[in-house]
Amino acid sequence: MTAEHYNISNEEYHLIKNLVYDRFGIDLGSKKQSLVTGRLQKILNTGGFKTFEAYYHFILEDQSGQALSTLVDRISTNHTFFFRENEHFEFLRTEILPELKARLSKTGDQSLRIWSAGCSSGEEPYTLAIVLREFFGLDFSNWDIRILATDISANVLKKAQDGVYPKEALQTLDGRLINKYFISDQDDNFQARASLKDFILFRRLNLMREDYPFRQKFHLILCRNVMIYFDQPTREVLTEKFHRYLRPDSYLFIGHAESLGRGNPYFKYIKPAIYYRTDQE
Repeated sequence: MTAEHYNISNEEYHLIKNLVYDRFGIDLGSKKQSLVTGRLQKILNTGGFKTFEAYYHFILEDQSGQALSTLVDRISTNHTFFFRENEHFEFLRTEILPELKARLSKTGDQSLRIWSAGCSSGEEPYTLAIVLREFFGLDFSNWDIRILATDISANVLKKAQDGVYPKEALQTLDGRLINKYFISDQDDNFQARASLKDFILFRRLNLMREDYPFRQKFHLILCRNVMIYFDQPTREVLTEKFHRYLRPDSYLFIGHAESLGRGNPYFKYIKPAIYYRTDQE
């Protein structure tokens, strides 16, 4: 049986676009009809919906929230890879971690907290885990180090938690790191070892929440290539939240295609896509 092809009207597109913006902060703009149409075709076919409007009303009436979760899984883009925008990880290794290690060691508080906000399929938090393991070396066990990795998409979070990647996904890693931190299987897939997974906590989180359920503040937040999908007012609100959940003398990394602007009241520009938290509360 041939699958039916659905076309979306301007009115239906605005219903979907406004729903995605209101619930997730993602601004689809006025020219993504073809993207939305393509990504939702299978849902309409398998769900037996006759129109996009019928699907929209189904989402609103679904009390479980599963339909809304499926929508954002299909709409959101989840392209990433290990050591993406490697300048960030070099700055972390050569500047942030040495300073943090020295400062925290003096206080006797050897706990370190990092948040990967918009972690997608896990390459970013696992890259962080590798950098931290390599930096601290044999001293790692003397520290209380935790990475929180969150995303709005349940599908990509499942992949991240599983930590299984095809061989080609590891092409940005050298052989030494692959052998040290991954286990290969018969299908040429590679499983992240417990030495990486054990200090990463994966959780589903909508960044549009008014506040976040965190007990501790962070020394570093990475929200890279996420805010590019938000409009300016949403970015400003989110930036203020990041400031609120960061400790003094901490950092925020964003994507190289993004900018907070040099006059941002919450963060001081350090270098492209790297910002330092100001003291303003």
